[in-house]
This record gives sequence, structure tokens and C-alpha cells, in this order.
Amino acid sequence: MNHLYATIIFGLAASLCWGSGDFSGGLASRRAYVGSVVLIDYAVGLVLLLTLALIWREPFPAPSDLLWGGLAGMVGVLGVLAFYSALARGKMGIAAPVSAVLTAGLPVLYSIFTAGLPTLLQLGGFVLAGLAIGLIAGLQGLSERPQGIGLALLAGCGFGGFFILISRVPPASTFWALAAARCSAIVVLLMVLRVRRRPLVPPLSGMPLVALAGILDALGNVLFVFAAQSGRLDVAAILSSLYPAATVGLSVLVLRERVARLQAVGILLALLAIPLISA
Repeated sequence: MNHLYATIIFGLAASLCWGSGDFSGGLASRRAYVGSVVLIDYAVGLVLLLTLALIWREPFPAPSDLLWGGLAGMVGVLGVLAFYSALARGKMGIAAPVSAVLTAGLPVLYSIFTAGLPTLLQLGGFVLAGLAIGLIAGLQGLSERPQGIGLALLAGCGFGGFFILISRVPPASTFWALAAARCSAIVVLLMVLRVRRRPLVPPLSGMPLVALAGILDALGNVLFVFAAQSGRLDVAAILSSLYPAATVGLSVLVLRERVARLQAVGILLALLAIPLISA
């Protein structure tokens, strides 16, 4: 029971950090190139993770643990780039729930092969998730279809892959493995920025939002790893995937965003599908 409580607390805390960080990063991406925003975001997170590793006196991990972290970072950064682009192009209250459905669903599918078939409630969650994506994507016509849906789906795949890969890291290597993930992600970002000849640093006016996003994102990663290590991967992933609640809430309160009625129903179905999948 103690392990269950730990998974719930860490998972929900991770979702709160990620949702708030995504709002900050998405807002910053509306003022600067998304690759530059994510690069500084990850650099801030790397400094924080290295500091935590030294404070906790965590032993240096085995090469295999660093490899899992590096692979997770390369997959995760593609998800972050797609997600921030979706947040910058479209409505945050729509892009976040769409990505969360796949973020939650992929680890559950992985668990099917490692821990058995899902329950009927979980299957019902998958059905609701598919219906939610259709409603959120908008069926009123091409001219009214919200932007960034494809990017949000790609982001969900990247986040789900990150969850699966980083869960292979043992408890003794948490901070170093996450730092390795940040390092590999930064290398990928530098290559992308060089090829596309984009600036490495966003405007100074957006740096506070970028730094805040980096801190919250790194803390969310740490909390998710703690959640996955204290219980089942699928439960940790589902709870952590509730991050759209924070993103949607902040977008409504701060940006005064509004969505169409059917799209609002889709958002609610997406948020409902996430806990059903973990039932």
C-alpha cells in the first residue's frame, strides 16, 4: 500500500510540474524559435539534474544505464519539439490532451507484452481516447480544424517512448541517467539548429519563461522516475499523463482560450480516458 501511495503522489506531482512547464515553454515558443527554447530549457534542466546527483551523492551508473538514459533523451526531445510547436501553433487546451492520450497509451501497450492483457475498463479507455482525438481534431471542415493536431500526436509518441525507455533505469542511477538523457537531447538539438541555421539562444525577454519551463520539466522527469520505480509503469505513466489538466487550466485562466463545444467534449473524454486506462 505504501508503494501505491508513493506512485500516486509522485505521478500526480510529475503531471503538475509537466503541465505547468509545458504552458511556460509553449508560451515562450510563441515568441521565439521552438528549437532555441527547448535547447535552453534542457540546458537549465541538465544543470539542475547534475546538482541533484551531486547533492544526493548518487554513485556513477553503469554504461548500460547511461545508454538507456541517452536513448530516452533522443526520443523525448523529438516529442518536446513537436509538442512545443503544437502549443505555439494551436490552442494549448487542445494540443495537451491529444498528446496525453498517446503518452499514456504507449506505456500501457508496452505493459501488455510484459505484464498481461488490460482489463475491460482499460479497453473502454482506449475507445474513449480514440473518440476524443476525433472530436478534438475537429470534424467541422478543413477550414475549422485546429492546428497542431499532427504535432500533438507525434509528441505523444515521443513522450510515451521516453516513459518506456527511462523506466529501464534502476533506482540507484536516477539523476545521472536523466542527465545523460539531457546530454543526448542537447546534442540532437544542436544538430537541428545547425542544419536549419537557427539561433541557439531565444530573445532575453523570453528567458524567464524558458528557465521556468526547464526547471519544471526536469523536476517532472525526476518525479516520474520515482513513480515508476515505486510501482507499475503503466500506473505511473497514466497519472503523470494528467499534465493537460494544468496546461488547460492555465491556458483558460491566463490566455482566456475558448474551444468549440464538441472539442470541449473531446477534451473531457481525453481526460476521462486517462484514468480509465489505469483502472
